Amino acid sequence: DYYGVTLPVSDVHHKKSILLKLNENGGEKERYELNVTKNGITIAGDNPASVLMGIQTLRQLLPVAKNSKDLTIPQLFIADSAAYEWRGIMLDVARHFLTKEEVMKMLDMMALYKFNKFHWHLSDDQGWRVEIKQYPLLTEASGWRTFNNHDQWCFDAAERDQNNDMLLPESKLRIRNGEQEYGGFYTQDDIREVVAYAAKRGIEVIPEIDMPGHFTAALNPYPENSCFGEPGWGKQFSAPLCPGKDHVLEFCQNVYREIFELFPSQYVHLGADEVEKDNWIKCPDCQKRITDNNLEDEKDLQAWFVGEMNTFFEENNKKMIGWDEITYGNLSKNATVMWWRSWMKDAVDKSTTNGNEVIMAPNSHCYFDYKQDHKTLQNLFEFEPVPQDISTEQRKLIKGLQANLWAESVASFQRAEYMVFPRILILSELAWRNDTSRRWEEFYPKLVNEFTRLDGYQINYRPLDLPDVHFTNTFVGETMVTWNYPLPQIELRYTTDGTTPDRNAELYTEPFQITETTNFIIRYFRPDGSAADIFRTSYRKESYQPGEALAKLPSVHLDWHEAVVRKCLDMDTLPVKKSYELSTISIPDEVSQTRALCYTGFFDFPEDDIYTFHLNSDDGSQLYINDEIVVDNDGPHGSVTLSGQKALGKGAHPFKLYYFDMNNGGCLHLKIVDQKGKVVFETKKM
Repeated sequence: DYYGVTLPVSDVHHKKSILLKLNENGGEKERYELNVTKNGITIAGDNPASVLMGIQTLRQLLPVAKNSKDLTIPQLFIADSAAYEWRGIMLDVARHFLTKEEVMKMLDMMALYKFNKFHWHLSDDQGWRVEIKQYPLLTEASGWRTFNNHDQWCFDAAERDQNNDMLLPESKLRIRNGEQEYGGFYTQDDIREVVAYAAKRGIEVIPEIDMPGHFTAALNPYPENSCFGEPGWGKQFSAPLCPGKDHVLEFCQNVYREIFELFPSQYVHLGADEVEKDNWIKCPDCQKRITDNNLEDEKDLQAWFVGEMNTFFEENNKKMIGWDEITYGNLSKNATVMWWRSWMKDAVDKSTTNGNEVIMAPNSHCYFDYKQDHKTLQNLFEFEPVPQDISTEQRKLIKGLQANLWAESVASFQRAEYMVFPRILILSELAWRNDTSRRWEEFYPKLVNEFTRLDGYQINYRPLDLPDVHFTNTFVGETMVTWNYPLPQIELRYTTDGTTPDRNAELYTEPFQITETTNFIIRYFRPDGSAADIFRTSYRKESYQPGEALAKLPSVHLDWHEAVVRKCLDMDTLPVKKSYELSTISIPDEVSQTRALCYTGFFDFPEDDIYTFHLNSDDGSQLYINDEIVVDNDGPHGSVTLSGQKALGKGAHPFKLYYFDMNNGGCLHLKIVDQKGKVVFETKKM
C-alpha cells in the first residue's frame, strides 16, 4: 500500500522474485540473511520470526518517500541478528483509552522497526479496559468515568497551546445519567483480534493487570475486595486490595484465568508497583495474614502476595513479570523483573544475582511520556543499557529493552504518536544492534532521512528541535536570527506579539536581523498541515553587566526544605529543615530524596563575554543571575535540559539556583560555557 505496488504470491520461485525460506537447522534466535542479486531477492531465516525481521530490513532499504516510482535497491548481502530477544513497547490504555484500530496502527509501526513485544497495560486506578466475563462490572462500571485531574491537565494544555492533540476524542465520550463520561474497553473478541493481528507481524502481546496496588478500578465496583469495604487513597498512591482475605486472592486468580485464555503469551505482567500499605497496617485481616505466615511486616505481606500469584501463574504454565518492586522478599527465580526505578541502582545486580531475568526499562531513558528536549534523542542513543559492574553470567540474564508510554497526559492517539516518534527509532537501534561502537554523528543523518517515511505513514511525530537556540539568547548591539533547521519539509512559523502561531503566522525562510529585545513563539508544522508543540525563546539585547572584584568567593549557601513542591518559588514560603555552607553546588549525603533545595552564591567569570548556562534537572529547576532568570526548567517532569545566555562582565556575579525532586530518582546538573565553547563551570551530576 505504501508504494502502490501489489506483489503476487507464488509457491514457485521465479527469477527476479522475492524468495522467503526457512533454514533447515534453524533455532530460536532472530537471525536472518538478506541476499539481493540481479536475479532476485532471498530472505532466509532460522524461524518465521527471523524471516519477518528480514522483510522489515528490506522495507527499510526501499525509498522513504511514499508512492516512490523507483523501488530499486543495490545488490547486497546482509547477515543479521538481534542483540536482545526482548524489544518492547508498553502502552497504558487505562488512564486514556486507545481503540483497537489505534493499537493496530502502533503495532504496524512497531513491526517496521523490529519490535517484538507489546506490553498492554489494561488496568489501573483510572480505568479497566478488558472484558472479564465472571466480573462484568469491571468494564460496565470502570470502563467509563467522569473527568478527572488527568483530563483537566490535558484540557488546560490544549487551551494554553491551542493543541487539539490534548483534547479527549469525542468518539470516547458519552452521556450517562445526565453526566458526560470518558472511556471505552475491549471485548474479549477485540482482544483476540489484536493478539492475532500482532502475531502476524511477529509481535507477542503481554497483558498487565496491575495488582495489589493501582487497583481502584476493580475496587470501585467490587469494594468487598478492599480492606475496609471501600476504595480510598493513601499518602501517595491508591489504597490496594486486601491480601488478608482469601476471597480476594480468589478474585485475582479468577481474573487472570480469563486473561490466560485470551493471551497465548507465556509471559504475563502482574504489575505490583507503588503499593500504599497504610490500610494493611490497620487491617485486622492483613495483620492476621502476617502473623499466620510468620511475616515480618507489610513489605513482607506484599512479597507473600506476589509469591502466591507467581505460584498460580506457574501452575497455569505462565511466567510472571513484575516491576522491580517484586524484588522484595524471596522472589522465585522464574519471575522476570522489569527495572524501571533508575534511582534503585542495585536492582539489576540484585535481580540477576538471584537468577532472575531482567528487562531494562529505566524511567531515566525509557519513559516516553516524559517531556522531551534537544538532548533527549542523543541521550537515549548513547544510553548503555547493561550496567558495567555486573558479571558475564549476570549479563546473560538481561532480556532486553522496553519503552513505556504512561498516559496520564496522553489524551489521544495523536499525542501518543507524538511522544513515541521519533524516540522509537532510537530505541529500535539500541535494542536490535546495541553496538558500543555506535556514533550519534553517523546515525543522525539516517534519522533525519527517516522523517520522510513517517510523513508517508501520517505519523503525528515530534519534529526535531532547533539546534543552538536557547530559552534566552543574548546579544550586544545587534544580531542575526538564524534558525538552521534540519527537516526541510517542516515549516517554522512564529509570532513576536505573544500569540500562538497558526498557519497564517510569519514563515521563517532566511536569517533576519534584530536590534532590540524580541520574544518569539515558534511552532512547527508538518507537511500535512498539522501543528506540533510550541517553543518559546527570547533574544535579549544586553550590555555586559559588571562583576564584583572579590579576592575569594564566599561559600555556596544551601537551604534544604524537606517538602514536596510543584514550583520552584514555592520554596520561598517553606521552613528550612537545614542549611549548609558548601565549596560548590552539590547535594550533601544526608539530604533525602524528598527535597526542595535553594542554592545562593557567586560565579566568577574570567572576562567580558556572553555565557551559556545549560541546566538539567528531574524534576524542576530555575537559575537566576543578578536576580534575573536565565533558565526556567520549572515544574514536575523527567530529565530535561534547557539553556539560556547572559552577557556578563569580568568578575563575580550572584546566583540563585532552585531545584526540587518530587518522586525520588531526580538529577541536577549545571554547565556554563563561554562563546568559544570552553567550560568555565560545571557541577558533578547529582
